[in-house]
Amino acid sequence: MSMLEAAHENDIELEGACEGSLACSTCHVIVMDVEQYNKLEDPTDEENDMLDLAFGLTETSRLGCQVIAKPELDGLRLALPAATRNFAVDGYKPKPH
Repeated sequence: MSMLEAAHENDIELEGACEGSLACSTCHVIVMDVEQYNKLEDPTDEENDMLDLAFGLTETSRLGCQVIAKPELDGLRLALPAATRNFAVDGYKPKPH
């Protein structure tokens, strides 16, 4: 399960406009601990391309749809950026973070 899916299952407002298809950056999350960040698989070129579009990019930014829950990530803490960049999703009105 991705962090995007987990957020949606737990009523956490993480946008995910492209529904996890790596076509946007609206599920941008910030990993709070560098050691935990280093346990993640490296982002793909496609993820990095989308992260380049993200608002508030940091050294530990990832897309929630690409971070997959694993036992070794137990305790992973994520922060949501103050805003997202959603260029074209018809009819979607994001709720503020």
